[in-house]
Amino acid sequence: MLNASPQLLELPERVYAHGFSLRKRGLLRCFAAPAAVHFVTHGRRLPPGSTLLLWGSQAVPVGIGEQCRVLRIEDGFLRSVGLGVDLIRPLSWVMDGRGIYYDATRPSDLEHQLQTLDFPPPLLARAAALRRRLVACGITKYSAGRGSWQRPAHVAQVILVPGQVATDGSLRLGAPGIRSNISLLRAVRAANPSGYVLYKPHPDVSAGLRAPGEGDGLAALWCDEIVTDVPMGELLRQVDEVHVLTSLSGFEALLRRKIVVCYGLPFYAGWGLTRDILSITRRTRRLTLDELVAGALITYPRYVSRANSGPSTAEAAVDELLAWRAEVASRRRPWQGLWRSVLRAAVGCP
Repeated sequence: MLNASPQLLELPERVYAHGFSLRKRGLLRCFAAPAAVHFVTHGRRLPPGSTLLLWGSQAVPVGIGEQCRVLRIEDGFLRSVGLGVDLIRPLSWVMDGRGIYYDATRPSDLEHQLQTLDFPPPLLARAAALRRRLVACGITKYSAGRGSWQRPAHVAQVILVPGQVATDGSLRLGAPGIRSNISLLRAVRAANPSGYVLYKPHPDVSAGLRAPGEGDGLAALWCDEIVTDVPMGELLRQVDEVHVLTSLSGFEALLRRKIVVCYGLPFYAGWGLTRDILSITRRTRRLTLDELVAGALITYPRYVSRANSGPSTAEAAVDELLAWRAEVASRRRPWQGLWRSVLRAAVGCP
């Protein structure tokens, strides 16, 4: 079996966790295994020198000692077939002891790996094979969408602009300049007056599970077409460029060797692979595409099998995603409409 992730953070026999929902607690036990996970309500319950797990960029609880180690957890980049807000179980999480990959205000473990790790030839060969398979199979983070799209005939340049959720932490922590979808669209149109601009709202917003950002309703004024229920892999195959704030779609476009223009500071910017509007001086190394893939998809995430809840690999995750996608395509999910109605009411979306 392939080494799941040669640079994974080692966990002690016992770790503590704060602020996880009941649903995520079971998942956390799988991703942290074989460590035993103890859930606490405040920092004063942590013994000196212990390890505390937090979700995303949430604040460190009051009372935690300076000697405690904090690891932040987020979804990985090969996640599921379906959206996280639909409570679809993820195949990958990341654990980060320096920060978190979308927080450009400070280094993360991913950034540190990309800046310093010596990528041996076998790892790069593995990354190249993984990249080729992801592209060939059209796999993206959520592998969601059932519609289709056809590039307009005789259009010389198609630019895809992926929308983001307005409250996304990556915008707050990784977009120090332009920070909204409508501002991004305006900037793209101003820089490319004759280009065919294609806008894809974030799938959570299209599904009505997250509120649109301020000005999102004016998107049609600044683009040529808006698409919704089309798989990202299908769109990326047909466009020429992808312009992003911090969206993971920029990384997925790089896998397909598309031109990517970054108006924010996502984890894949600053390494010489993208056209960057902003700069991040910490990132001085020039990476190859497969070095970026090795770090982001092999050495950084933890994978857990959907079949047996045990540790897995990126390659095995692709196998599961393909089988999962075929399963979803072959059956209807009558409960999803009702479930999304409940979620819309909970988040206050019409």
